[in-house]
Amino acid sequence: MLPEIVIIGRPNVGKSTLFNRLVGKKLALVDDQPGVTRDRRVGKAELLGLHFQIVDTAGYEDEDPATLPGRMRRQTEQAVTTARAALFVFDARAGITPLDEEIARWLRTTKTPIILMGNKAEGRAADPGLMESYALGLGEPVAFSAEHGVGMAELFDALRPLIEDFEDAADTGTQLPAVNLDAEAIDESALEAAPLQLAIVGRPNAGKSTLINKILGEDRLITGPEAGITRDSIAIEWTWVPPGGEAPSRPVRLIDTAGMRKRAKVVDKLEKLSVADARRAIDYAEVVVLLLDATKGLELQDLKIADNVIKEGRALMIAINKWDVAEDASSLFNGIKAALDEGLAQLRGVPVLTISGITGKGIDVMLKAAFETRTEWSRRVSTGMLNRWFEQAIETNPPPAPGGKRIKLRYMTQAKVRPPGFVMFGTRLDQLPESYARYLINGIRRDLGFGAVPVRLTLRSPKNPFDTDRDK
Repeated sequence: MLPEIVIIGRPNVGKSTLFNRLVGKKLALVDDQPGVTRDRRVGKAELLGLHFQIVDTAGYEDEDPATLPGRMRRQTEQAVTTARAALFVFDARAGITPLDEEIARWLRTTKTPIILMGNKAEGRAADPGLMESYALGLGEPVAFSAEHGVGMAELFDALRPLIEDFEDAADTGTQLPAVNLDAEAIDESALEAAPLQLAIVGRPNAGKSTLINKILGEDRLITGPEAGITRDSIAIEWTWVPPGGEAPSRPVRLIDTAGMRKRAKVVDKLEKLSVADARRAIDYAEVVVLLLDATKGLELQDLKIADNVIKEGRALMIAINKWDVAEDASSLFNGIKAALDEGLAQLRGVPVLTISGITGKGIDVMLKAAFETRTEWSRRVSTGMLNRWFEQAIETNPPPAPGGKRIKLRYMTQAKVRPPGFVMFGTRLDQLPESYARYLINGIRRDLGFGAVPVRLTLRSPKNPFDTDRDK
């Protein structure tokens, strides 16, 4: 377990830039306008050999607790309370502001060790602001530049005793072996032990953050009636304990994403960054839950999001949220199922579940189905079993003979998993109708245990030695 270090400060002082530098990646969204970060984002950081968890927080603002900035402040305060240390960042060029002073007064009342950090400290223009910061009563400031990497050695000196003390007091326990899920052959026991990468996506205000808070049993993410609260894709490590106590607990990595509106409506630069971040979250997920709003039903944008998930090769599930307030539930469910079968003709039979992010109804069923879907998505079939099925499928429904010339289908092999990909060998495959390829893909899903996960089929024909263009 790594010690947790929290970054705190007023809006637009460079907290997210510092976070990105410490994790070595551009994970947090960064923009010139204040208030970009809203939820806590956690990343694994490394600084000159020190390893710790770094937490980016929303800008601390003095607003009513019921407002969105007030709810953001409450999240920041919770993060500081449980942290090993806090990095209090201020703008050294702008000097100390009244809000900086208010944050410092609150921090002095906490038991969390505070490291004062003056950002944008490259050059002499920052000297007056650094001198002013002594009046905050938090000790000597670390002069640094998150943009240029200045002052990282001084931050190392300040963090080292806090992290080393934490490591000395921590119970080391037993380290689990690393699990490699990128290998072609996936061991079932390794798959069981690996965290399920579960992303929640959907349109704005579908209830994604509310659902994750209910799953976690705490107000970890900011929620409210305002649309588009979530901006960054937030990943949270969690352990699911199946009801009944019979099945073992299972690790899960929950990923909350920004709401995805129609492309034509996304004109704001920050919203474009948020949507791009959500798409990256889909790329790294194993199972993606598309959350629908039961009070609004299925819209064209939902089908576009689902199509994007399928194209990326992720396992897809549909969850209809707010089921506790749905009107004419039976008709609504049947209508959504029919619309999905028509709109997602390339992947029929996607699991459709009903849940409530407020009451918790259906959440355990959804998580159980997500683990089962991941197993199908990671499944490998032996070449022998695959070709026995392949021969029977061809016998039941032979391929057509365009122009009187027979298309010969020879054999098939599974080339990859996650998502499952198959290669079919034969002659004149360039003339094989798309409908016949779909017939084979649907049969693979139905008969070989792949359920409703995306299946890739590649066609390979031997090169014609008499083709003079073969080397071009």
